Amino acid sequence: MNEETRRRVLEAATRLGYVANQSGRSLRKGSTGVIGFMMQTGPEITGQGDTFFMSVFDGVQTVLARHKLDLVALLCSSDQDPDAYLQRVVARGFADAVILSATRLHDARFELLARHNIPFITLGRSQTDVGQPWIDLDFEGMAEVAIERLVKSGHRHIGLIWPNGDLNLGHLFVHRSQEVLARHNLSLSPEHIFRATPSETGGYGVARQIMDCETRPTAVVLVNETLVTGLYRGLEEVGLMPGKDIAIIGRQSPQAQFLKPSLTCFSLSLRDLGISLAEGLLSVMPEYKLHYPDAVKRLVWPMDLIEGESS
Repeated sequence: MNEETRRRVLEAATRLGYVANQSGRSLRKGSTGVIGFMMQTGPEITGQGDTFFMSVFDGVQTVLARHKLDLVALLCSSDQDPDAYLQRVVARGFADAVILSATRLHDARFELLARHNIPFITLGRSQTDVGQPWIDLDFEGMAEVAIERLVKSGHRHIGLIWPNGDLNLGHLFVHRSQEVLARHNLSLSPEHIFRATPSETGGYGVARQIMDCETRPTAVVLVNETLVTGLYRGLEEVGLMPGKDIAIIGRQSPQAQFLKPSLTCFSLSLRDLGISLAEGLLSVMPEYKLHYPDAVKRLVWPMDLIEGESS
């Protein structure tokens, strides 16, 4: 159409608040303009102020906005099978690409997306590998630094708090911790691997588990950032003072800054992590990969130790 007609149409659209029908556009283009971020939910997981994903989302959407793409959270309830949930998402053609979190030791979701030629990136590794890009936090490096620090401080009975489920990060963390302890002729007692839901309530419950041990650990390391506030409260109730009666090393969170004694913890920029996730994903999508020729396809994301009084 000529420019005058085009101008009048756009003015009328603005005046009337017209928005193009996304379903129609998707049918015509063969794409949705939506990137899905699959995460596990539930009152025992995300119902108590976990801000990890909100900060990651901010970084992801910063990148997607450059290309007029939208991020949608795919919320899989904790009582649902994540594989079946993703199968429904794929069948409905809801998203052009997917970011997967909570990766398991063996994860069938990887193979499902690969079979359907849906681009994806994972926040976490797995022994299932279909050549997809991934970014994972350096849980092995965290274990190395934390265990070495505690051993050098004289601790011989060290506990680990493992988030519930078969998450690959738990396997990585425990395995590296065992390796570090073995270098010092020490071992990790099975009773010192504490299972907990990743929430304040989960951390609170671990305090009682610690007290029930035949040989109580003198230090614990947490891989999940939401556990620590509950753990502090629970330890105080059973008569153990964090930083005095038991050393604690954890992950930084907005809530942790208010703890006394101050928490020795590992930190990272969650927004930067989100940006790298989005750029890594777009680098394997045909429409956008030319924009990100230097995007890192696989990366172990470093974490920095912040000295506190709890260890």
